[in-house]
Amino acid sequence: MDSTEIKSPAESSFEGTPGTSMNRKKLAIYFIESEDRRMAFGRGYTAGSTPVDIHGKSIVDLSKTGGWIAAFFIFGNEMAERMAYFGLSVNMVAFMFYVMHRPFTSSSNAVNNFLGISQASSVLGGFLADAYLGRYWTIAIFTTIYLAGLTGITLCATIGKFVPNQAECDQLSLLLGKCEPAKAWQMTYLYTFLYITAFGAAGIRPCVSSFGADQFDERSKNYKEHLDRFFNFFYLSVTIGAIVAFTGVVYVQMQYGWGSAFGSLAIAMGISNMVFFIGTPLYRHRLPGGSPLTRVAQVLVAAFRKRNAPFSSSDFIGLYEVPGRHSAIKGSGKIPHTPHFRFLDKAALELKEDGGNPSPWRLCTVTQVEEVKILLKLIPIPACTIMLNVVLTEFLTLSVQQAYTLNTHLGRLKLPVTCMPVFPGLSIFLILSLYYSLFVPIFRRITGHPHGASQLQRVGIGLAVSILSVAWAAIFERYRRNYAIRHEYEATFLTPMPNLSAYWLLIQYCLIGVAEVFCIVGLLEFLYEEAPDAMKSIGSAYAALAGGLGCFVATIINNIIKSATGNIDKGQPSWLSQNINTGRFDYFYWLLTALSTLNFFIFVYSARRYKYRAQEDREMEKHEMSYVGTS
Repeated sequence: MDSTEIKSPAESSFEGTPGTSMNRKKLAIYFIESEDRRMAFGRGYTAGSTPVDIHGKSIVDLSKTGGWIAAFFIFGNEMAERMAYFGLSVNMVAFMFYVMHRPFTSSSNAVNNFLGISQASSVLGGFLADAYLGRYWTIAIFTTIYLAGLTGITLCATIGKFVPNQAECDQLSLLLGKCEPAKAWQMTYLYTFLYITAFGAAGIRPCVSSFGADQFDERSKNYKEHLDRFFNFFYLSVTIGAIVAFTGVVYVQMQYGWGSAFGSLAIAMGISNMVFFIGTPLYRHRLPGGSPLTRVAQVLVAAFRKRNAPFSSSDFIGLYEVPGRHSAIKGSGKIPHTPHFRFLDKAALELKEDGGNPSPWRLCTVTQVEEVKILLKLIPIPACTIMLNVVLTEFLTLSVQQAYTLNTHLGRLKLPVTCMPVFPGLSIFLILSLYYSLFVPIFRRITGHPHGASQLQRVGIGLAVSILSVAWAAIFERYRRNYAIRHEYEATFLTPMPNLSAYWLLIQYCLIGVAEVFCIVGLLEFLYEEAPDAMKSIGSAYAALAGGLGCFVATIINNIIKSATGNIDKGQPSWLSQNINTGRFDYFYWLLTALSTLNFFIFVYSARRYKYRAQEDREMEKHEMSYVGTS
């Protein structure tokens, strides 16, 4: 076997017994690099930082591509996608209730499921982008699917045959459930196109932020600063899309009807698609690295096969890696060995019995093993943001129910209830606008960090602020409910109370906006930088997956609370009764506060244990230098 070997433990002076910390630290220096190894995905590709054009050819002159100009074309696509996403999430609950005559609770759950599917299935979009299509083509295909879904929803709201009879269906009939319900085939049509839209969003969401970040040169001395600013501007485009959805789309719906409102979303998506394609010559691309799920499966299978093989065996040749500075994985640089999840190192354990051409299901490279380690190591951080997404999902529906009972007049101007969620967006817009001039200098003095706060510190700040937001929501809801009962509004839960302003909700809205800025922006930047080169889209999909799981968890919590606190036979309403004045939303908010607090402490524990890849690389280099000096 023609190979470049580094001496094995059997030939070297190895101190300590197998399994000691000494052995664990020294394991990283035992490699074997073979010229004969045939990989499933090819070999000898350049590092993941090498950009190519749309045809897969290396870009010689980077000054003609990428940068902020290319990023702004991508921002436009994300802005339209977010506008459609939030436009549907807010208006679809009301559309199902007022037009399709579905109960408010089932309408809210249906929308929660739509939000959950669109985010949780983002892993599929990330997989396709990293494995086969690349981020550009994944975005191009799924934006077209998204547009088809929006068009179908527009037709549902426009053509009378797709909705139940609206005659003799006034507000009292709606409250009593006396309106003609939608037929099964009508709901099937609506759900079909709603989930087609969710599927389209699933392909876009994990790719847009990563594709935008790909436009900046990793070798630039200002790369970190550009990346930090990019993710803030990226979330600013998300916020602008949300603000337009909560104001402009709601205005169109009130003035011109549901068909025009949903049609405006389809038109915006169509225009953004054209803008995205116009920017094609400017984009920098990264080569897809083959199926990441296959590589993960190979590592798990190979590690299991060699689970009983000791590292101290005389048959142990070394940890396997291809020679040179290029990785065997297309679109990825080499990843140094780390001591975490040591049981996975068995997958890269080169034994004499493996022969000259072992199967990739029996022997994997160190880089391939480290990819799996990184994916596992990342999981606790986005998992801790699921609770924040639960709160965001609950606010999107429950706070609208609160607003229906309150006075939404602002002077002589009366804002529609469905416009209320615009205020978190406005707070996000304000914070992002002031972030570098106000927040960064303040936090820099406190933390000493050049960017004000590290990525994990920003996530932690966001989670802490979300606790304050939901706690205030509980305090105000208790006051609102007592006020309604005291002034005899208990039975008329859709009648606004003229002397109680809806703008008390701004406190919880603004706090959750602050939480979202710090947590989600920090998380997106964290996942992009920490994910393996050939799995950037899957790394970004972790954030969307956490959002989707948050929607599903919100639905599960809602169902548990309804069944546990309500009793139809005894006439006892649940905490989440459709009549908010007889329910106990305040108890529900306190439950969310307790869960959010517990989640925060779990995050602090996970964040303190986490080591950034750059920090690990520095420690490994220092250890290797000290080892060479003493050997």
